[in-house]
Amino acid sequence: MKKKTRRIFSEHFVYFLSLGFLSILVLMGIAIPEPYQKVTELLRNKITTNFGWFYLLLVTGILFFCVYLILSPIGQIRLGEPDSRPEHGTLSWIAMMFSAGMGIGLVFYGAAEPLSHFAKMTPIAPAGSREALADSFRFTFFHWGIHAWAVYAIIGLALAYFGFRKQEKYLLSVTLKPILGNHSEGIIGKSIDIVTIIATVIGVATTLGFGAAQINGGLSYLFKIPNNIVLQIIIIIIATALFIMSALSGLGKGVKILSNINLILAIGLLAIAIVVGPTVQIFDNMTESIGGYLQNFFRMSFRSAAFDGTKREWINTWTIFYWAWWISWSPFVGVFIARISKGRTIREFLTVVLLIPTLLSFLWFSAFGTLSTHVQNMGIDLRSFATEEVLFATFNNYFGGTILSLISIILVVTFFVTSADSATYVLAMLSEDGDLLPTGRKKVIWGILLAAIAIVLLFSGGLTALENTLIIVALPFSLVIILIVLSLLKELYHEKNKMGLKIKPERLPKKDQPFKSYDD
Repeated sequence: MKKKTRRIFSEHFVYFLSLGFLSILVLMGIAIPEPYQKVTELLRNKITTNFGWFYLLLVTGILFFCVYLILSPIGQIRLGEPDSRPEHGTLSWIAMMFSAGMGIGLVFYGAAEPLSHFAKMTPIAPAGSREALADSFRFTFFHWGIHAWAVYAIIGLALAYFGFRKQEKYLLSVTLKPILGNHSEGIIGKSIDIVTIIATVIGVATTLGFGAAQINGGLSYLFKIPNNIVLQIIIIIIATALFIMSALSGLGKGVKILSNINLILAIGLLAIAIVVGPTVQIFDNMTESIGGYLQNFFRMSFRSAAFDGTKREWINTWTIFYWAWWISWSPFVGVFIARISKGRTIREFLTVVLLIPTLLSFLWFSAFGTLSTHVQNMGIDLRSFATEEVLFATFNNYFGGTILSLISIILVVTFFVTSADSATYVLAMLSEDGDLLPTGRKKVIWGILLAAIAIVLLFSGGLTALENTLIIVALPFSLVIILIVLSLLKELYHEKNKMGLKIKPERLPKKDQPFKSYDD
């Protein structure tokens, strides 16, 4: 009996340890919310002050690596057998990755972030100035653009390459086989998988907290319902029931249907906003801001305020927070987009993942950012509204504002369910040794824990506690990403040499016999 118990625990080591650590986090948030918030605030300040440069270099370095792979002959390698083809249509593929990768964040920050950079806490120029208005769009593009998707892309590429091309388990620890060898299946590999699960849970829980706040903010603004933590908890509980039902229906059904609905709702909301808003100004702002973004690309990428300490707080609050968010969110999004990307070439995968969502984000923030900054310039002060209420306060000043607000609330709910649904699948898969068909029981357990952590983090300090925890968890996982990049580069070069790949490959791996450097 003891041997059987020991064997079961060994098989589920990652699951039990991850569950235990996260359960302790929940209990701490309930038992000592104020000390928890103070400790996380202290750690966040230490990390952003001492490691901000590291985040900036890491994320930009990942982007350069992705661009290199696109331009290299390596880009011809297919994520699967040489004759495999995509399982999902391109539109559904884009819809699913977009819903998982940005989702709630777009609605939460769509009008609020450009407004903040323009009228409240500005990155460079004085608040309310023309320079600040121009900066507000290009820095928003910077935060939500190609850098974010590069972080997602590199994790997704590594998992899809080793999973579909090398026929390995769908675990991040496996992607390190070229440099760790058998250690990737031992305690080192298990530790990496545990860090992956913890980073995923915290990243998703943070976003669910944002979503609950956004839904509550919209209902409060429209119907004068109180905006408080009690209602946000009720919203999370209701949404949890919905996404668990969706999760149990299977990845091919629930997520795919909801993702397509999300894309339709998002495009509809965006189209209406462009029509009822200052249409010409929206496209003028977008065009000029893309130019400003490209012109200042390198300056923004490496901006650490080394020679102007007064601007460091803004960088810590916005850029470093976002880079930590994308890093901690990347295991979930990476696993998910890897799962739906079988049959794509590396070049196609990276080009679409980097560019299409980025362009959609540019259009989104141009539209909703122009709406909010236009209202502010008309003399109607939006600065007093909470972040989650800015969008609804902005809509109130345009024709059909109530309808726009209702569509936004519905969109947040569907994004909420889609993201959490996808996360339960990913977490269950990771905790079942990379099984692509995890049990429904594990999905339910992770779904409940996700909701519990979102509630506890809100309870122990609101959105600030969520943000603090996110930045703390992202640091150890960023070290894992560096190892993944090195391992992926080594294995890709091994396969390139085996294939004789220059312009076209001289030979291809035989079916079910992939080239592996760590098996030679």
